[in-house]
Amino acid sequence: MLSSISKTYNNQIALKYHFLFWIGYFMINFIRWGSYFGDYMYSLKSNLVEFPIHIVLTYFNIFYLIPKFVLKRKFLSYIVSLILALATVYVVRTGLNFYLVTENIWPEAVGNQNAFSFNHILAVIIGELYVVALVTAIKLTVDWITVRKKNESLRELQLQTELKYLKSQIQPHFFFNTLNNLYALIIEKSEKAPDVVLKLSEIMQYVIYDVKEAKIGLLNEINYINSYLELEELRHGNKVTSKIEIKGDIDDITIPPLLLLPFIENCFKHGFKNNDDITLKIYFENLKNEQLIFKAENNFNLHNKVTKKHGIGIENIRRRLELLYKNKYSLETKIIDNTYNVILKIPIL
Repeated sequence: MLSSISKTYNNQIALKYHFLFWIGYFMINFIRWGSYFGDYMYSLKSNLVEFPIHIVLTYFNIFYLIPKFVLKRKFLSYIVSLILALATVYVVRTGLNFYLVTENIWPEAVGNQNAFSFNHILAVIIGELYVVALVTAIKLTVDWITVRKKNESLRELQLQTELKYLKSQIQPHFFFNTLNNLYALIIEKSEKAPDVVLKLSEIMQYVIYDVKEAKIGLLNEINYINSYLELEELRHGNKVTSKIEIKGDIDDITIPPLLLLPFIENCFKHGFKNNDDITLKIYFENLKNEQLIFKAENNFNLHNKVTKKHGIGIENIRRRLELLYKNKYSLETKIIDNTYNVILKIPIL
């Protein structure tokens, strides 16, 4: 991805556009001065002499003087070098015009103006600076736009990389917890262990193979949550009571995969303590096809302290929500009458 970005933004201005610019600029000058003097042959000859000089000076400034001096903050050296270049251009341009085009080297001047006079030198230098400034401004503008797009692409790449990393964290986090549960059942020689292994394999298939896309159907995510609940019911038997309610049409809604499971895990962490039972209610609501509302409620044990190392899931989800939805989502957690509540609202995209 990074190499493709670099290739995209290298050689920003294709060679054909250089040719098109100079041909277009030449034609404008040719027509302008031909019309001004009423002599298109003179305009053609003078422009054929002067334009190669314009081009050489312009590219000398863009590709040598600016990188060597301006970008290194050697401004005095740049000014001196540019003055020397302009002096050379003046001598060459004036000489070529005199010997190849006309001895009247400044026909548009009022009165009799000679070469190497102050006025003529000033007029030629201003003309050259005009061309140099115009082309340099175009080049710097294109470079600025290119760098901006490249930075935006790099930021997007960074966000996508972080999102992939955060999503990948959920999988080992979940399997770590489940394998710990399975280990406890095996130690107890519980008959539930084989069923837990089968249910875990179903969930692994979903996590490993079905969540590679940036978005998945909400129904698929709900099926995954339901499988997780069934796994917890296998572990704890009648101690777990769960209910999923859906309001509105959610068939076509898609969400980032593995976005909601950490909230369900968190409910079990807050709800279980010793031999406590847990009642979990989960709600999904499509609000006017603009917003998806997800709610989870479970009984809350004030004495159940969740160790910090198990908090990776919620921290992960908060960061993913920030990256995915910026300020267009809301996440609220609160305790009401010994009930732990999670309310998540995200836009339907």
